[in-house]
Amino acid sequence: MCDILVVTPSASKNKLMLFGKNSDRDPNEAQVVEIIPRTRHEEEYVKLTNMVYPQVKETYAVLISKPWWIYGAEMGVNEYGVVIGNVAVFTKEPYREKGMLGMDMLRLALERTRSAREALKFLIKLVEEVGQGGNYSYEKKFRYHNSFIIADRSEAWVLETAGIYWSAKRIRDFYTISNALTIRNDWDIAHDELVKHGVSKHGCSRDNFSFADCYSDKIYTRLVHGRERRTTTFKYLASKTGEITVWDIMSILRSHSLEPYNPAKGSMKDICMHYGGLLRPSQTASSMITMIKENRILNLITGTSNPCLSIYKPVILDIKLPFNLANTTNKYDPENYWWKQEKLHRKLQLCYTELAHSYREEIMKIEKKYLEETIYLFLKNSLTAEKTTSILNEMYGEEVRIYNKWISMLMKTKCRAPIMYRFRIKRINRKAGIN
Repeated sequence: MCDILVVTPSASKNKLMLFGKNSDRDPNEAQVVEIIPRTRHEEEYVKLTNMVYPQVKETYAVLISKPWWIYGAEMGVNEYGVVIGNVAVFTKEPYREKGMLGMDMLRLALERTRSAREALKFLIKLVEEVGQGGNYSYEKKFRYHNSFIIADRSEAWVLETAGIYWSAKRIRDFYTISNALTIRNDWDIAHDELVKHGVSKHGCSRDNFSFADCYSDKIYTRLVHGRERRTTTFKYLASKTGEITVWDIMSILRSHSLEPYNPAKGSMKDICMHYGGLLRPSQTASSMITMIKENRILNLITGTSNPCLSIYKPVILDIKLPFNLANTTNKYDPENYWWKQEKLHRKLQLCYTELAHSYREEIMKIEKKYLEETIYLFLKNSLTAEKTTSILNEMYGEEVRIYNKWISMLMKTKCRAPIMYRFRIKRINRKAGIN
């Protein structure tokens, strides 16, 4: 499951467009951060995850965070400052076995559009003319429809879908979405047959029509607790409207429904999601925050799971990433950045009560030291590619140092996580090849 927040310049303290997303996926579904440069194409078609689509002569540079096996992305930003994230939503409309994944739609929009409004129109065209469909999980059958947050430096939109039907609303101050439809009758634009189809097919009231109420699959929507998570994120932003900073976005994306927290007792109401078995089958696989001010873009990414146990690091499109993400799969590789950190995170989760607080204090100190400088330079229009590269490399070096220290300690530590939680973690570790 996933959560997305967007704050427009009118509601942020520094007059920025702020975007943040936690990407929640199956526990062994490693996520890859990629920077793809502007590219010229000769081929007629581009191969997506489960279909082909006409290629264009040139695609724009993008930074994306994606499940390792998918063409598209959970979230990303392009060279023009268009940033998009998607979440799963569960509706009464049928799920197609064949069609385009919402994540593939997202990447195509980033590669081909220069503004939020242009991206919105492009996504609507794909939803209506191509249709969303296919399997969204590598290891099991999992189908859903998609909602999107789309933003650029000056405006933001929420687009929610149910099959080929959709509604969209321009965001005035801030907005959040989780795994539930939110637009009622307050859309700015919508599918021409949205109301007619809802009335005739689903028995909804024409006089008191609500897209969210009419089209939502109530059972799945209730099970994933999307409405509760959305209430949490929305209330937080509402309480700080006009003073919201990037540090607030980080705090929300790291939050849990109950504190003090223990992943053995977590729930689907957590924003920072930890795997917990059948009733909590996902974990936050990666987290990303984007800050846009005029023509400047700064991204803060974890590139690793569980933001409460991760360091946000600065990334822009015209730098080289120091992480080894080559040949990422759903199997553990000690040389792979995501998997290396994942092994540490899983051991920390078994010792969360005893050790997580000390570990978090150590990584937060490093993060604060470097990001305060980075954000200050960004706001002053003084953050260069060279400086960003230097800061990122230093933070990565600190991350490696902390990893070596803590993995050595944890390999010798016996913790008292509940027996069933230890069993669940051991089971997914065995499947991934973690010992």
